[in-house]
Amino acid sequence: MSKKLIQHICLCGIGVYLLALLTVSLLFREYALQLKWILWGIGEVLFFFVMTAVFYPRWKDNSTKSFLLKVFFVALVIRVAYAVGVGYYYYYETGMSYEYDAADSRWYHGSALLCAQWLKQGDLMSVVRYMRCTTMGFSDQGYPLWLTLVYFVFGHSLLVPRIFKGVMSAYLCVLVYKLGKRTFGESTGRLAAVLCVFMPILVQICGIHSKETELMFLSVFALERIDWLIRSKRYTFWNILVPVLLTGLTFGFRTIVGMCLIFACLVFILFSDGLVTKRGKMVGVAGVILVFLVFLFTSIGSEMKTIYKVRFAEMSYRSELYESMGLKYSELAKSWYMAPGAFVLPLSPMVEESPDNNKMIHGSTYVKNFMAFFAMLSIVMAIRQKKWRNFILVGAFELSYLALIMFSFAANSERYHEAAIPMLLLMSAYAMTHLRHKDLKLLYVYCGLLFVALLAWNWLKLSARGLV
Repeated sequence: MSKKLIQHICLCGIGVYLLALLTVSLLFREYALQLKWILWGIGEVLFFFVMTAVFYPRWKDNSTKSFLLKVFFVALVIRVAYAVGVGYYYYYETGMSYEYDAADSRWYHGSALLCAQWLKQGDLMSVVRYMRCTTMGFSDQGYPLWLTLVYFVFGHSLLVPRIFKGVMSAYLCVLVYKLGKRTFGESTGRLAAVLCVFMPILVQICGIHSKETELMFLSVFALERIDWLIRSKRYTFWNILVPVLLTGLTFGFRTIVGMCLIFACLVFILFSDGLVTKRGKMVGVAGVILVFLVFLFTSIGSEMKTIYKVRFAEMSYRSELYESMGLKYSELAKSWYMAPGAFVLPLSPMVEESPDNNKMIHGSTYVKNFMAFFAMLSIVMAIRQKKWRNFILVGAFELSYLALIMFSFAANSERYHEAAIPMLLLMSAYAMTHLRHKDLKLLYVYCGLLFVALLAWNWLKLSARGLV
């Protein structure tokens, strides 16, 4: 990918954001964002596009070892520096080193402190009883148990877990490179890694006490190991154990991620051309079926049934919630209206009638909105170039996860969409490195549509509350 082309794409991204923010602020000046949120947003957008445009051309021709070292250590320094700095920012803003309106984060921290104290006293059964009584199931226990282990070994500092997040997030960039290189080629892998290094939301979640960083790390690590195992055909006990263990751990953070990993593995086995023998495919199918049967007769299986019944079968949940709040246009929250925007949603909030956390990361949300175009284009390209078989593992995971999210209570929740961002960036890198001149016309059309969508989205937020 040429330097001029990536600079042109980055200029388009910056231009649409600034134009949309200015237009929304002028049209709805009474509800325009405060200066601090505007500065956060501009900083996030400029950080991603400028840094990508500057560093990708510099790094793309380095040796593999040099490239990976730069990717890892630059990502690590950025994430750790942000985690330290934002802790002081939150303390100044809220009086605590937590994000705005922190609820889950404070519960995770408090639970881990208590359980770490019991562990030091040798009282393991109290930890078990506490997790059974205070959590909503297996998928709610992985992160507090991980924090418990960190506090038990390193003490009760809020900074230590966030440094671990920085290390995981930095190595995630390396994993994306490895997966991208085997799936789409060297140039795509390198661009995907750089996009991950500078993706603002991947940096920002290292500074809060939520589980998204660990969840993304486990899921991408599992995908990379599954891909390597099947492509290398080295079916040894240890090579099989690692992806199985990583996939199993994701169930302790979010059940549907584990489900999507298994589904993606099955689809990859069935449709991989020449990578797996017919006997291997039969064994793979039988193995996946066996795993699902095991889950059905465990607590995880019960939780999966509950999630389907409560969160996925009840597709009108969000609409009913908005109706109960007295908001107009609640019917638009139904999944069949929102599903077509799976890659793009939620759109960036650019008015004050939004939660503080969402306003703080509105620039990061916009970056994802913009990059969604390339992720969607990659699907067309993979089919057009007859490389869809290479796309299977990444595509099956991404599409299945987004489908489950869009037909659930979390369709418009930024937090639940974050687990899909690494693969969205990998797909985007594939489209960007294979972009044709005629494809730029589609980008210009998308920029226009995104601009209009941002205006409409923020108008709806205000109009639903009777403010405009």
